[in-house]
Formats: sequence, C-alpha cells, structure tokens
Amino acid sequence: MNKIKVLFVCMGNICRSPTAEGVFVKLLKERNLDQRFLVDSAGTHAYHIDEAPDLRAQKAARDRGVELAHIRGRKVIMGDFEDFDFLLAMDNDNYSILLNACPEPYKDKIKYFLDYAPHLGTREVPDPYYGGDYGFERVLDMVEEASEGFLKSLRSAGHL
Repeated sequence: MNKIKVLFVCMGNICRSPTAEGVFVKLLKERNLDQRFLVDSAGTHAYHIDEAPDLRAQKAARDRGVELAHIRGRKVIMGDFEDFDFLLAMDNDNYSILLNACPEPYKDKIKYFLDYAPHLGTREVPDPYYGGDYGFERVLDMVEEASEGFLKSLRSAGHL
C-alpha cells in the first residue's frame, strides 16, 4: 500500500510547519494510522537549514505532548512537488511561492492547510516568531483543528 505523503510548508521551517508536522504525526499515532503516512515539513526560504524548531515552539508543543526536537529545518526542493501528495501552506505568501515554483502538473497538490478548518474563518496560520508565547499556543490550536479536518477530508475522499 502506498503511503500518503504530506509536506507542511511555512517560511523558515522552525515554527509553524514543524508544529504542524509534529501535531499531525501525534494524531496519526493516536489513531494507529502512522504507518499509512510519510509526513515532513519544509520552508520556502533557506533561513534555518538543519536547525531545530524554535525553542518556544518546542516548549508549547511539548506541553501538549508533541515532540519537535528531532525535526530539522530544510528548504522545499523541486522534487517535493512530485514526491508529495499534499503540500500544505501556512499562509498566503508561502502558498504563492509554492504555486509559482511548482511545475504545472503538480499545482493541484498545493493547498492552504487551514482550508481543512474552515470554521476558523481564515486561511492563514499567523507566524508567531516575533510575538510572545500566546502566538505559539494559537498556532497549536489552529494546527490541531486543521489536522483533524485534514484527516476527516482524507477519509471522506476514500484515501483511508
């Protein structure tokens, strides 16, 4: 059985996208679905290659039982567009960057992550990097909601 390959994407790959990766992997493990997926995260910019996630993101996630320390920042590469089934962008800027870089046959793989949580009323996960601890908690709340919605969408579409 082929694995469903999911790539979460933000700008630097040290706050939002590794948080989404960690939360989604935890959800998959809780539902005994982790063997059906390959999950990763990346940034559209090369600011933090090989760096661990922001310590504030790690702490906020750890407080909810999500471990991020093993994740290392990387930049989206051209092969990601072909290799992944879903490239889930955290905001408008990163969505546009992905769409502009993506070869035409793979553009339908690019989605806004928060489209899987429409009740939140926004498509953008705010970047918590320059704010206080509350921003990291808010990101976790949004990512948890979208992760549930994304999994539900995969079930509805017959992928699971």
